Amino acid sequence: MSATNGAAPAAQGHGTPGYRAVVLAMLLLVYTFNFLDRQILGILAVPIKADLGLTDSQLGLLGGLAFAALYSTLAIPLALLADKTSRTWVITISLVVWSGFTALCGIATNFAQMLIYRIGVGVGEAGGVAPSYALISDYFPPHQRARALAIYSLGIPIGLAAGVLFGAWIAAAVDWRAAFIAVGLAGVVIAPFFRLIVKEPPRPVVAKADGPGLGAVFGILARKRSFWLLAFAASMSSICGYGLAFWTSSFLVRSYGFDLTTTSYFFGSLLLIGGVSGVFAGGWLADRMGADKGNFARLPAYAWLITAPLFIAGFLVTDPYLAWALLVIPNGLNILWLGPINNAIQHLVEPRMRATASACFLMINNLIGLGLGSWSIGIGSDLLEPAFGDEALRYAMAAAACTYFVATALALLASKGLSRDWVDDAA
Repeated sequence: MSATNGAAPAAQGHGTPGYRAVVLAMLLLVYTFNFLDRQILGILAVPIKADLGLTDSQLGLLGGLAFAALYSTLAIPLALLADKTSRTWVITISLVVWSGFTALCGIATNFAQMLIYRIGVGVGEAGGVAPSYALISDYFPPHQRARALAIYSLGIPIGLAAGVLFGAWIAAAVDWRAAFIAVGLAGVVIAPFFRLIVKEPPRPVVAKADGPGLGAVFGILARKRSFWLLAFAASMSSICGYGLAFWTSSFLVRSYGFDLTTTSYFFGSLLLIGGVSGVFAGGWLADRMGADKGNFARLPAYAWLITAPLFIAGFLVTDPYLAWALLVIPNGLNILWLGPINNAIQHLVEPRMRATASACFLMINNLIGLGLGSWSIGIGSDLLEPAFGDEALRYAMAAAACTYFVATALALLASKGLSRDWVDDAA
């Protein structure tokens, strides 16, 4: 049994345009910290490896499966909780938890402790993304959603770049432990401001007993071929995307002899210039071309097809300046999918199921992409080390880029049935 709580027409969104912009800015800030806390381990991998005596496989595990296992699985119950209660409270508490565990990483003295704290970061971050997608879909009208989701997704390149730049700066000024502590405490401070500023928008209020459960939502998604194809396409992309985000800093140190500061400028500029333009372009193009729902899958497919050869070439060249020129384009194209595909997933179910649907999608994407990305490259580097020494990481990263070809094929298949599976807001 449900009752409407003053919900505005979906075609107009909720709130004034000015307040919607404030909400989106706050969600973007929180998402930036989400990825900043993930990326900081990657930029600090070299001193952490030396200090704690870790292998590449162990580092890859810390950056991948250790984080992804509970991050992916807990996202579903937390999204259900958000759909039935307050999404703003779920996001706020999640921010405090993941930021607190990020700070604790700064006191780790061995692999086991760092593993536990990284798992804790994953537990906290599990409640951040899916409720945010649902909030954006409630605040913004359909014709603006892909752009709004793309702007929110700018938190990925901005957060990654901030992790690279601030992590390296603090580590150079003090040490790697201080970087974790400073970044973690900053997130805790932001949490109460987010809760005060971002209000829960009016929406259909569903009694807890009658609210859509996981079985109902997943049952709807499971019957839609486009859901599986989009989820696995994004996962194949994320295996390489997350893996390269974690290992590029170590690659620059090993193959080009960069120090931590030079590495941060080189990699940070790639993430900001390529990533920001790519994410925004994906949302803008999807909104303009969205009359044909298949374009929400075709746009990422074409982007991934260009991404793979450019990444391979960029990691194999020996000149760092040429490498930067080759890598800046795929650093944008590889995440162009965020606006189009996330928007498409939102429209595979009714509005009241959106956070849970996003969590189902994210579980698949993150278990495969985030869970295997950095770990598989680390294993590949260890296996190739007897033959290639410090250059082993270069070849492991180039090989990982081939997953984009698989992502392209899956997305093109998804485009054929997306219009049939689409659910409008009025449904």
